[in-house]
Amino acid sequence: MARPRNIDAALVKRARFAVARATTVQDLRAAQAVLLPADAGTTLTETAALLGVGRATAARLQQRFRHMAPAAARAGRGGWGGRRNALLTPEAEQAFLAPWMEQAKTGGMLVVAPLRAALAQQLGHPIKPSVVYRMLARHGWRKVAPDTRHPKSAPVIQDHWKKNFRKHWRPS
Repeated sequence: MARPRNIDAALVKRARFAVARATTVQDLRAAQAVLLPADAGTTLTETAALLGVGRATAARLQQRFRHMAPAAARAGRGGWGGRRNALLTPEAEQAFLAPWMEQAKTGGMLVVAPLRAALAQQLGHPIKPSVVYRMLARHGWRKVAPDTRHPKSAPVIQDHWKKNFRKHWRPS
């Protein structure tokens, strides 16, 4: 069972005024997102279909109109980005990397496997290596020296190939 709609008369009055004075499409849509359920009795899904936006966007438009003045609603909060799934705050990440930073400053090599194990122990659940690499990249760490050989190379097989390779490409 859905929650009953709570339609505020002052909000509807403000939305009617905003529709009449709207200068941008965003202002008009935000006001209509409030007016359609109040006047026509539409659901959120029907309101979104009438406005030509998604259901979540219709809810966001209603919320923005409720909590902000019409001029401020146009400015918005900057976007829909952010670190919603962050495991640690940036400050906690910095504190976690501090001991490893000291090891790296003294010339020690940073190996990701123990760093990953320590992070998994701190968080209490296993994590993937890409999480560690992205965290290091966020804090300005980079790989300084390239690998000297491919990790899947097999020197024994390479030597065998060199000894048994036919040299038919050489002119006689």
